[in-house]
Amino acid sequence: MAGKIFYRERHEVGEGDRIPRFNLVAVADVDLKIHVTHMRKAEMEQIAQALGAELIALTVPERGHKVQVGDSPEA
Repeated sequence: MAGKIFYRERHEVGEGDRIPRFNLVAVADVDLKIHVTHMRKAEMEQIAQALGAELIALTVPERGHKVQVGDSPEA
């Protein structure tokens, strides 16, 4: 069974900023040590290809995980 590498886009980085735009979140069934948390998509694809792992993009809700005081979660 091939391993899985989970990642998501960083919110504070936009296209054209010339800094890594993705956060590595988790690795499953792969013997791998990662020494950075922010990577470029091409770097992740190269690592996944070399390991025979699958890249899985995690989706983040529009409002993210932070709720301002006074906001209801249903809004």
